[in-house]
Amino acid sequence: MKPILSAAAAALALMLTASAPAMAEEPPHGPLLTLSAYGETHAAPDLATITLGVTSQAKTAQAAMRANADRMSGLVAALKRQGVAEKDIQTSNLNLQPQYDYHQGVSSASGQPPTLTGYQASNDVSVTVYDLARLGQTVDAVVAGGANQVSGISFGLKDPQTTEDAARVQAVQRLQREAALYAKATGLHIKALRNLSEGGGYTPSPVRPMMMSAKVAAPTPVEAGQLDLRVDVSATYELEP
Repeated sequence: MKPILSAAAAALALMLTASAPAMAEEPPHGPLLTLSAYGETHAAPDLATITLGVTSQAKTAQAAMRANADRMSGLVAALKRQGVAEKDIQTSNLNLQPQYDYHQGVSSASGQPPTLTGYQASNDVSVTVYDLARLGQTVDAVVAGGANQVSGISFGLKDPQTTEDAARVQAVQRLQREAALYAKATGLHIKALRNLSEGGGYTPSPVRPMMMSAKVAAPTPVEAGQLDLRVDVSATYELEP
């Protein structure tokens, strides 16, 4: 029996030895300082995403869809003539709904059911435009080509990485400056950075409503403005005397 006991004891000793490095890791002994900061940078947008569409009505569902398809073909052709690539045109909504007359003003006591008057078909596309100087002209051309719905516009960046990284650096620099200030004010020193986490980041500008005029004497004015990119960071520092 002794050899068996010896083997078991050796296995237990090996397990304890293997786990020793993990057990040897010590938690921080000094006081902890947790801070949050943010970095914010600005950039001029270099792309716009706009939603354009066609709504058509007819007596039958087939006629409504056929009329809608004809006008949508004109819309897409107008976009391509303005230099918009096919890959930057994406269907975002396709809908067909019956239309009813609910006999407003008729006494509800009559129990008269609503009357089907026809069908409404709608088709929207989300379009990405990179030449912002031609954005207003592009919208006007598409309206002339058949679009009768312009529902919103948002601006963004083709490559936000550089601008976002600048916000990260700014946020960390603020953290370090504030941590040093608190440590000095309490008569302590920063021993180690124990934790660092990030939140926020680049998001395209919110969709803004866009007005469309039936008669266009000049290109529709579109102002891109600037984008604000913010990164939030939090950190925990260990302090020591």
